[in-house]
Amino acid sequence: MESQLYQEAQVLPKDAAYEALKKLFRRQPAADLQVLFRTLETSSRMSVFRRLQEVGYLSSFTHSGRYYTLTDIPEFDEHGLWFHQGVGFSRIGTLKGTVVDLVEGADAGKTHPELESLVRVRVHNTLLELLRERRIGRERLDRLYLYVSANETRAAEQVDRRHQVVATGVDEAEPLPVELVIAVLVEALHASEGLASGAVVAARLSARGQGVTAEQVEHVYAEFQLVPGKKRRSHARNTRVLEELRSEPAGPLLPPDPQHLGDPGGRARGARSLSTM
Repeated sequence: MESQLYQEAQVLPKDAAYEALKKLFRRQPAADLQVLFRTLETSSRMSVFRRLQEVGYLSSFTHSGRYYTLTDIPEFDEHGLWFHQGVGFSRIGTLKGTVVDLVEGADAGKTHPELESLVRVRVHNTLLELLRERRIGRERLDRLYLYVSANETRAAEQVDRRHQVVATGVDEAEPLPVELVIAVLVEALHASEGLASGAVVAARLSARGQGVTAEQVEHVYAEFQLVPGKKRRSHARNTRVLEELRSEPAGPLLPPDPQHLGDPGGRARGARSLSTM
């Protein structure tokens, strides 16, 4: 008890803490607990969270909630998501709540790959838990499951809409974020033996916590005219293109039109190329 009171006494006063936190998060938009301990000059978790509550904060839905930011920092996208250097924050809060919100808000439901593309982390276990809790539903759609609302009426509307999408060939896939495209290209071009397959790259990135599917990797390959198995010819050119991508605004990079994917002689509009051989 005395130790706890001593730790409480060591934390920065309210006004000083407010200024320290504002200064910290202007410098780095997301921080973990160790950084907050140093900033607030305390080793008490209770003191840290009391000061955070006084200014308003959010916990990350990625990285097991280990990162924090202030509520006025995130610039949420249309899905209520914001990412900083791979750390994800959601307007909803938790990963489970975010997945429910994404599924409920999708007119045509969401597939497993579509959800992972949005939240950029694995959602397999999360989906199973939500199904057990009956917070979402699931319908078989060809080779994939379609995740839908727990409300039967809404779920039926989502399934009907998905069938319409499939029948008309309208692609409702989410655009690929630039940072995800860069991660795919760096991983794909890293191997000296040649360009790795989409499945291999997807597995490597997923193992590091970056949710990406083999299909998404293949979309990136098509965009940059890359062929798995071929060796790189110009390292300098590839590096230059990657640097150009990094310098672009942090918006999404649209995948190429699917009709170009099977056309070896064609090139998707606006596609760039990395040298392979």
